[in-house]
Amino acid sequence: MDTLGTPRTNRRRLALLATLTLLPFAAACGSEDAGSDSVGAGARASLSDARWGVDQVTTDGKKDAAPDTAWLRVSGDGKVEGNLGCNHFGARADFADGHVAFEQVQSTEMACDGVPADFEQTLARTLADGDLTAEADGDKLTLTTKDGDRVTLSKQEAAPLKGTKWTVTSPDADGKAHLTFDEKAGEVSGSLGCNRVKATATIRDGSITLGSASTTRMMCDTSLMTAEKKLLGLFDSTVKYRVDHRTLTLTSENGESVTAAASD
Repeated sequence: MDTLGTPRTNRRRLALLATLTLLPFAAACGSEDAGSDSVGAGARASLSDARWGVDQVTTDGKKDAAPDTAWLRVSGDGKVEGNLGCNHFGARADFADGHVAFEQVQSTEMACDGVPADFEQTLARTLADGDLTAEADGDKLTLTTKDGDRVTLSKQEAAPLKGTKWTVTSPDADGKAHLTFDEKAGEVSGSLGCNRVKATATIRDGSITLGSASTTRMMCDTSLMTAEKKLLGLFDSTVKYRVDHRTLTLTSENGESVTAAASD
């Protein structure tokens, strides 16, 4: 802990992520305006209006698996939004002859548990490496730099709230906390990271009324118990919910938020 009261690891992470907002996404050489329908039609068709989950990043022959929270989406007019794993980012996509380049990047600077800062930097720098060749094969997409580094992605379908296994990403429970809403049974069940949980769940008009939590009574590592305590705060109350494609956000009555990603 330094004199500012922030753990050194988090301050180092913030210093690293601060560079992302300063990192210019290179423009494609010889490209034309992103609004042109005659330029970069192949890359535009491959990327546009679909949400792509990042599978892995390969740099200098080293493969880094991506967290479930990393994704990007490009609209037809070239607007880019996505997540580097922890931090959200936005940019512009410039298309040209089967290639795409990202520019005008803006990124948040949050520090999140469970997502290495160096992965976010690797992904950001690879996406920012000038002209990227865009090659689509069914529901798979590969973006390749001129030096052969690659970002591989898979097309993601929107996940329904009900019947999906939602793995909690914040608070960090090391991927062990998850919830599934069963419409027919009118309940939610899963794991709080350490203990199993079950409760009634009534879903209506953007909110979920959760009954009292019925749980097992095991003791686990302190970090898991801390996450579990926060998750227990959702129960015996009505929470707001929002599903953004494959991300679920639950907001309690006191404004605390829990996020989860759809698991395949």
